[in-house]
Amino acid sequence: MEKLKKYFQIIGFSGEVLDKVLNGFSLKTYAKNDFFVEEGKTSKYLGFIESGVFQYFVLKDGEERTTYVSIENTFVSSVLSFISQAPARESVRALTEGQVCLISRETLKALTNEIPAFKDFYIGLLESAVCGIDSSRHDLIVLNAEQRYGKLLREEPHLLQHIPLQHLASMLGVTPRHLSRIRNNIR
Repeated sequence: MEKLKKYFQIIGFSGEVLDKVLNGFSLKTYAKNDFFVEEGKTSKYLGFIESGVFQYFVLKDGEERTTYVSIENTFVSSVLSFISQAPARESVRALTEGQVCLISRETLKALTNEIPAFKDFYIGLLESAVCGIDSSRHDLIVLNAEQRYGKLLREEPHLLQHIPLQHLASMLGVTPRHLSRIRNNIR
């Protein structure tokens, strides 16, 4: 849980407060294709990815549609399911072997009630997630595939090194062949 510790230290946690926060998490190893949460099941955890790559996807017409990919040093959760405790409308699974620091909803609530700085961290995390989701939704409606790829290249180039081509194409709403053409045109 060294990366999680470093993450919280960077945002200002230290001493007993840091220890209390870290003690709220447990480390779990995921094999490739293990589910973090499955569609139709309730998301019980918020996770911090120590290592690995996790794919968010939905099934449409019997085909997987990747909606996002999370990589190490980021958080992973089916946000709507985790917050509302309703069945997830998406699945999240490991694309590679990985380790995730998990915190349950109950432990998270206890820490937000007990530690004001942790509550501020959690509110900031939720705000960031909401803004990211809203931005993605807007981009899917307003931007064409080339513009979406260009934006991803500018704003999240680190993702391009970790996401397999077929998942990247799915995120952008194109076929892998079309994505290859887009990539060749941008070079």
